[in-house]
Amino acid sequence: MTLLDLFEPSPASPIEPAAPVIPVIVLEDARHAVPLAHACVAGGVRVLEVTLRTPAGLEAIRRIAAEVPDAWVGAGTVTSAADVGRVAAVGARFAVSPGFDRSVAAAARDLGLPLMPGVMTPSEAMAAMAVDLTLLKFFPAAAAGGLPMLKALSGPFPGLRFCPTGGVDARNAAEYLALDNVVAVGGSWLTPPAAIAREDWAAITTLARAAASLRAARVPA
Repeated sequence: MTLLDLFEPSPASPIEPAAPVIPVIVLEDARHAVPLAHACVAGGVRVLEVTLRTPAGLEAIRRIAAEVPDAWVGAGTVTSAADVGRVAAVGARFAVSPGFDRSVAAAARDLGLPLMPGVMTPSEAMAAMAVDLTLLKFFPAAAAGGLPMLKALSGPFPGLRFCPTGGVDARNAAEYLALDNVVAVGGSWLTPPAAIAREDWAAITTLARAAASLRAARVPA
């Protein structure tokens, strides 16, 4: 199963589509990983991106992969082939990169690890398509043109699907999700640092539940 299959399962698939929001999780303490993941899953959000922005990232992924079977945990901020190997070794089920790099794509392919690379231009989208990557992170979404840019990309690239991240939040997520070439959005608002620090898992479940309900009627891009 690919990451795209989770968001756009086939009519014959027995699975329910995943919630259309991927939390971009930054953890300073790996002890918070498992209760945070349980809180997200309880709210209906099971696809989780734990970034490598802190030293706790790898251990957090390992703990979620081992202890929260209902979560589909992946690694974010993957910027090198070595990163790909490290995250695969601790149980990541997918990788997210802020940009497109052929060595990262090759390492992910060799390990059978689904990769969602970041793109912001048609040239980058074409480079990703050349290595058979069709689910792309549109990043940084707001700075790269937001909704108008995604609408423009739909014409020449009807087979691509996007996960806009960067400047996406609870106020505008539904607008992005209404586009037919957007399958999910990424954002950090589901897992605010203050709530994590005070271990307010109920608050995170509430945010996840609201995010899981953000399925807007699709409109042509």
